[in-house]
Amino acid sequence: MAVVSTTAPPEPSDEMLLQRYSRGDQSAIDELFRRHRALAYRVAYRLLGREADALDAVQEGFIKALTHLDGFQGRSSFKTWLLRVVSNAALDLGRGRSRREAVNLDSAGNNGEVDSPQLVVNQDPALGLEQAELRHYLNEALKTLPEAQRRTFVLYVDGGMNYREVAETLGISIGTVMSRLFYARQKLRACLSRLMKSEP
Repeated sequence: MAVVSTTAPPEPSDEMLLQRYSRGDQSAIDELFRRHRALAYRVAYRLLGREADALDAVQEGFIKALTHLDGFQGRSSFKTWLLRVVSNAALDLGRGRSRREAVNLDSAGNNGEVDSPQLVVNQDPALGLEQAELRHYLNEALKTLPEAQRRTFVLYVDGGMNYREVAETLGISIGTVMSRLFYARQKLRACLSRLMKSEP
């Protein structure tokens, strides 16, 4: 009896999908965005702190990426370029909303917002509370970082980028990435320590 192989063909690389899109295959670009949307959301969420804002930023970033796809020249990976576009959209959105609303009364309650999907807990409820508390502290601490350090930290930690990719995304040197991460970590440790001590 003949054995039929059931192994799926390997997934096409981002570059192969871009080539297919350039030849008119619309499904290729849909697959690219599907592939990177969770990562883009994590980065936007960490930069903005609210689910609705993060979703808006990802949508805006993807629209910008699609309309400026001819600006992608392949000097970095597509993922790096896309995260640069999305993080720019997130920061633009954050600055715009800060100007429009000095105090957002809606944020006084939870309003059913969900936390970052990266940290889903389905074990012990006490562990879930601990992780939710840590998420809250980290989000508050991230808000205290200067924008350049926050963006560098988020791309490195939540974006899963290495030093070189962060440097390419932000147009800075690897040494600057390392320096920003060093100072960001110091400030986050100090801020987290203060926040946790100040809680009753």
